[in-house]
Amino acid sequence: MEERVVKIGCASGFWGDTQTAAAQLVRLAELDYLVFDYLAEVTLSIMAAAKVKDSSLGYAPDFVDNVLPPLLPQLAAKGIKVISNAGGVNPLACRDRLQAAIDAAGLTLSVAVVQGDDLMPQLDALQAADVKEWQTGAPLPTSPLTANAYLGATPIAAALAAGADIVITGRVVDSALVLGPLLHAFNWSLHDYDKLAQGSLAGHIIECGAQCCGGNFTDWQTVPGFDQMGFPLVEVAADGCFVVTKPAGTGGLVSVPTVAEQVVYEVGDPQAYLLPDVTCDFSQVQLTQIGDNRVAVQGARGRPPTHQYKACLTWQDGHRLTACCVLAGRQAVAKARSVADHLISKAQALLAQRKLPPFTATRIEILGAEASYGHHARCDDTREVVLRLTVTHPLKPALQFFGGEIAQAATGMAPGLVSLLGGRPKPSPVIKLFACLIPQALVAQSVHIGGQVIRVPLPTLPAIEPIPMDAKLITPPHPVNEHGLISVPLIQLAWARSGDKGDDANIGVIARHPEILPWLHQALTPTAVQAWFQHVLDHPQSRVECYAWPGLHALNLVLRHALGGGGMASLRVDAQGKAFAQQLLDMPIPIPPRLLERLPCQ
Repeated sequence: MEERVVKIGCASGFWGDTQTAAAQLVRLAELDYLVFDYLAEVTLSIMAAAKVKDSSLGYAPDFVDNVLPPLLPQLAAKGIKVISNAGGVNPLACRDRLQAAIDAAGLTLSVAVVQGDDLMPQLDALQAADVKEWQTGAPLPTSPLTANAYLGATPIAAALAAGADIVITGRVVDSALVLGPLLHAFNWSLHDYDKLAQGSLAGHIIECGAQCCGGNFTDWQTVPGFDQMGFPLVEVAADGCFVVTKPAGTGGLVSVPTVAEQVVYEVGDPQAYLLPDVTCDFSQVQLTQIGDNRVAVQGARGRPPTHQYKACLTWQDGHRLTACCVLAGRQAVAKARSVADHLISKAQALLAQRKLPPFTATRIEILGAEASYGHHARCDDTREVVLRLTVTHPLKPALQFFGGEIAQAATGMAPGLVSLLGGRPKPSPVIKLFACLIPQALVAQSVHIGGQVIRVPLPTLPAIEPIPMDAKLITPPHPVNEHGLISVPLIQLAWARSGDKGDDANIGVIARHPEILPWLHQALTPTAVQAWFQHVLDHPQSRVECYAWPGLHALNLVLRHALGGGGMASLRVDAQGKAFAQQLLDMPIPIPPRLLERLPCQ
C-alpha cells in the first residue's frame, strides 16, 4: 500500500506578498492544506499601530478581502483546508470579515479562531512574574499597546480536529502553521520530538513563500521566471521526512542551495531552535536533490521544549518622520549632507525657541552613495542621490512643523533638489518591540468554533528543564598551511542569506564545496565579522556569535544588537538586516587557488 503523503502549500511569506500565489497553488497543485504566513516581528508593530487608529483593524485585510474570497468555491470543492495567522492582533475581527465573504458565496465552510496569545489581560501577572526583556533585562513597558505570546501547533491541530475548514490565528510561531496540520493528519505524539522537529523544519522552509524557490537567492541570475514565480509546497510522509517542490510550469528554482539558504534564515544556534512544541536541532539536516525542483529533507532532531514561551509586547515611544528627496548635479553627496545638516540645525533652533524638547534621534542616509555599507562604501561621489532624513520626537506637532520646513530647501539651500518623494512627509507613531520569555502557566490557549470555546491544554513537559543535547558539532579542522593563497570575494566561495529577529540579525553562510568550509571558518571569525560590520554594531552590547552547521557545510553568524532597535523602532533604511549577507559576500577570503577549480563556473 502506498504510504500517505500530506501536501501543504504556502501562499504568503509576509504581509504584502503577491496576491497571485494562492490561486497558483490551488489551481496547479494537489494540496491538502494551504497556509498563509503574514506575521513578522515588524508586522505586529504595524498592525498594532493600525489598531490604535481603528479598533476594528489589526489584521491582514487583503487575506479576507482580496485573496481568499475568489478561491472559496474551489477550496470547498477540492477539500483544501486553510490555516493563516492573518488574524494578527485582532483575529476575531478577521474571522467576522471572512465569515461575511463565505456567507455571500453561499458556502458552509467552518471557520475557527485560535486564541490565547493575547496577554493584555494578564499584564499584572507578567509584572508579578518579574518578566524582563530577554536580552537587555529592561522592565516591562508601562503602557503596552499589545502583548502576545507565541503559541505553538497544538491549538491549530485541535481546531482541525473540531472540523474547521479554515483556521485563523493570532501570534503563533510561523512554523506552527505547517506543524499543526501535520499533527492532525498523522496524529503524531506530542513527545515524538524528532517528528515535531521535522514538521517544524518543513514549516520553517516554506513559511517565507518564494524564498525557498529561488527568491532572494545569492545566484539570482540562475533563477528563471521571476515574473511567474513558483510558490512552495512540501510533501510530508508519516515519518516526518519531506520533499520541497513547487507547481510544475512555474518560475523559480528549488535546489539544494535555494533550500539551504532558507534553512539558515533567521536562526540563532542551529542546535537549539526554540519553539513552543519542540527544541529543534537542525545542525545535521541533510538536503538531497532527487529531481527537477525537488529537494528531499531529513535529519532534524528534537528534544522537549523549555517551560517558557516567547512573548512580544509593543508600545508607542513618540513619533517619527521620514523625508526623502532627490538631489542631482556635481557633488551631490556633499550637497545632500549639507541640506540635511542645515534642516536639522534650523529645526532644533526653532524647537528651542518654542521651548520644546529637541529631537530624540536623527539619522541621515544618502542612498546612492552606499550609505548602508558604512566604511566599506566605494562611491566617493555621484551626481544623483536620494537623501533620506529621519527624526523622532515625543510630540507629533513638532514633527508636523518640521515636515512643513523641508520643501524650502529646494529654493533656499544647495542647488539640485529635484523632488520631495511622496510629497510633504507626515509623522507616524514609533512602535517599539519588547521581547521576553514568560512562564508557560500564563498561556491559556483555546479554539473558538461554531459558537463553542474548546480549551486546549498545554503539552506535559518534564519536571525539570531538558538536558541539552550532546554537542556533536565538529568544528572543521584548521586548513593545512599553504603558500600562494589568493583572496577572492566570499560570493565566489559561498551562498549567504540574512534576516532579523528583533534587534539581532543573522547571516547563514553555506560553502559551495565542503572543502572550502575550513577556510570560511578561519576567515569569518567573530572578531573579523565584527570589524567588517562595525558600522552597524554600534550598541554597547553588540557582539558577533558564530555557530558551526556541519550538515549543510555552513556556519551561522549572529549579530546581536545590529539593527538600531529593529523593526519600526529602527531609523535605518535596512531595519531588518536583509542586505547584510550582500555586504558580507564582498569580504575577501584567503584560499588556495586549487580549491577554486573545485567550484562550478559561475
